[in-house]
Amino acid sequence: MKKNRRALIITVLLALLAAVLVINNSRNAFNGKDRNFAVNDTSNITRIFLADKSNRICNLHREADGSWKLNDKYAVMGETKDGMLKTLLNITVKTPVSKAARNTVISLLSAKSVKVEIYQRVYRINLFDKIKLFPHEKRTRTYYVGDATMDNRGTYMLMEGSEQPYVVYIPSFRGFVSARYSALEQDWRDRNIFSFKLPDIKAVEVQFSENPAWSFQLQNSNNRNFSLATVTGAPVTDFDTLKVIDFLGSFRNISLESFLDDDKALRDSITTRVPTASISVVDLNETKHTVTLWKKKAPADAIDLDEKPLMYDPDRMFATINGGKDFVMVQSYTFDRIMRKLEWFTDKEMR
Repeated sequence: MKKNRRALIITVLLALLAAVLVINNSRNAFNGKDRNFAVNDTSNITRIFLADKSNRICNLHREADGSWKLNDKYAVMGETKDGMLKTLLNITVKTPVSKAARNTVISLLSAKSVKVEIYQRVYRINLFDKIKLFPHEKRTRTYYVGDATMDNRGTYMLMEGSEQPYVVYIPSFRGFVSARYSALEQDWRDRNIFSFKLPDIKAVEVQFSENPAWSFQLQNSNNRNFSLATVTGAPVTDFDTLKVIDFLGSFRNISLESFLDDDKALRDSITTRVPTASISVVDLNETKHTVTLWKKKAPADAIDLDEKPLMYDPDRMFATINGGKDFVMVQSYTFDRIMRKLEWFTDKEMR
């Protein structure tokens, strides 16, 4: 009797397992349809892989803490990542490409497109979204993103293995979505140079090449006691503590404007010059983070408010970051907050 009961239980369990597999397979078959580009739940996306015809690759991976990494090297810019996830959630098929244009569009996609692979956390057993067992990462979609349509209101897309391309768009969004599927690293990289709160800063050093007397060293002890010194180490005692706090608070959000790593000729011509200034932050782990800055020449016809010729661009500068690995453009408006001269801390009239 016990043997029969055990056999019956095993049979029922196997039947349930078979039913679950059939349900999952039917769902996967539905998800594999050639027009199902959108992802209903972006919270379970674990990885987004992008590759273009120039062999450029961007592998966006969600870390355990919820942050995203690019090619296992760089932090991903939050705004761009959020835009991508919203795109994956909201993209909608507008219309199939007509038979007359189908071969032409497929040829265009073969010549110029971005391959997209979406990976999600799925479950080997998922019974009516109530019982979920054995999670694993699985590639759920692979498709190709082409150029915009002639009216710039849609984008050509083709699911891998299909011969039917579609025009895809985002409802209530004017424009095309292909730009969001970029395989360029610089389009995804986080642009923060410094993102330190005051308690995270142990020391700051600012050096000016054109006038070393402007340079200084600032030490932060317990976020209450600060010491200021000249670049040679001579102590400065008569300084405004409120200005020091304001200065250290300015390192919370210092970002670059654009990456210029692809322009090697420009980098070589700029970085061989004497830099204008350098700013270094030492964090609580004794790690030193340095940005080196160079003035940018103004256009030949640039003039100031007095209609005098400008030698340097007042709005932008060149810089190197990440130990000199990256060559970037920064905005003077952003850096004016942290390119303070020593006298600013001691002159009570300066604001």
